[in-house]
Amino acid sequence: MAAALLAAGCAKPRFPFLPEATYQLRYAQKYKIGPGDSVQIFVWRYPEVSTTVPVRPDGYISAPLLEDVPAAGKTPTELARDLEEALSVFLRDPLVTVIVQGFVGIYPEQIRVLGEATEPRALQYRDGMTLLDLLIAVGGITEFADGNRAVLVRFENGEKRQYTVRLRDLIEDADLTANVDMRPGDILLIPESWF
Repeated sequence: MAAALLAAGCAKPRFPFLPEATYQLRYAQKYKIGPGDSVQIFVWRYPEVSTTVPVRPDGYISAPLLEDVPAAGKTPTELARDLEEALSVFLRDPLVTVIVQGFVGIYPEQIRVLGEATEPRALQYRDGMTLLDLLIAVGGITEFADGNRAVLVRFENGEKRQYTVRLRDLIEDADLTANVDMRPGDILLIPESWF
């Protein structure tokens, strides 16, 4: 009986659970350019100024006639308007279109997976993404993972909150009640099993 009580005590989650996934788009926010992205700058009527450039680690870009223009954290449209303003010093009525390539995004909106994932890494958040989508992207969990003790760290209104998630139930038992909606900036911590 003592063993049963001990086992029951170990089964209690350390943190509250999140509600079941809704499978709906929720955060339809505009993409923000981040370091590592590549941006194609098209300037109508000025092909000699049109180019494709990387966003540097400091969040800036450099292009013909433009030096050190801040790009990170802006939408493509916001960057296009900034480039039009900067180019208007040199060109008559520049009309700029910015096309993002490579899609890395800004770090605060990436989802990070640490611990006993098959391929731990940071991923770009996609609207409507669920825990199942995230697990597929990282190749699942290792044989040493204690999936039902995994913790999802989420920042809500400036506060860090932690939730227990049931990865093993989701993957091995196909229990879709264990699937939850992901949010930009979530961190999934997958601990190693004790035995």
